[in-house]
Amino acid sequence: MLFEIPIILLVSFFIVAVIYSSSGFGGGSSYLAILALFSIAFLDIRMIALICNVVVVSGSSIVFYKSGQLKLNKSIGLIILSIPMAFLGASLGISESIFFILLGCTLLFTAILMFSSIDIFPQIKTGFVSHLFIGGAIGFLSGLVGIGGGIFLAPILYLGKWDNGKVIAATCALFILVNSIAGISGQIYGNGLPENLTLIFPLGITVLLGGIIGSKISIKFLSAEKIKYITALLIMIVAIRLLIKYL
Repeated sequence: MLFEIPIILLVSFFIVAVIYSSSGFGGGSSYLAILALFSIAFLDIRMIALICNVVVVSGSSIVFYKSGQLKLNKSIGLIILSIPMAFLGASLGISESIFFILLGCTLLFTAILMFSSIDIFPQIKTGFVSHLFIGGAIGFLSGLVGIGGGIFLAPILYLGKWDNGKVIAATCALFILVNSIAGISGQIYGNGLPENLTLIFPLGITVLLGGIIGSKISIKFLSAEKIKYITALLIMIVAIRLLIKYL
């Protein structure tokens, strides 16, 4: 029940949802890190984080779509192959320590690239085949580590000058939505249903409110450049926190 859940857990999830949704993210990587501080089974942690992802980015995707920031015709190529690949990655077994180390190293690398002014990425073209490859690769990696994948997709799109920050945020929200659903399905297929999911409803309501607030803040108050650096900062904080704990 709600009153049995630590207030700090609800507050933390709300803040994460507000901040991450402003960049088009669901917050899955930070949900994982927060839940790891409590006595919750590893498989339950991954499932709760993905479900909270779905809740946040469902609301965010609607807000972005209504504002005209979500370009479905441009995003569809990134999504098609990512769905089965996320399912495949999520169905594979991975140990807890390897999971967090892999996640931390990947996030740290992408954050450094986003903060860097060095232009090492070619401009990403809107070709369907290139989108399939990018989406499929990220879908598999995100399914493997148990997040929606937006935190991997965003740096590539920013560095590849794919579009402006608000369009990228909207695209990442939709990408996270479909891949989180695929990841949940893959985890159930590979590991079965978790034993204890009583936290889902109260945490789901909390992140839903936070996600709607965050996406509205993004549209009304944040420039594309600010969204880019907020995204990079969030990625780096999570990466360092994970690596300190698990290396």
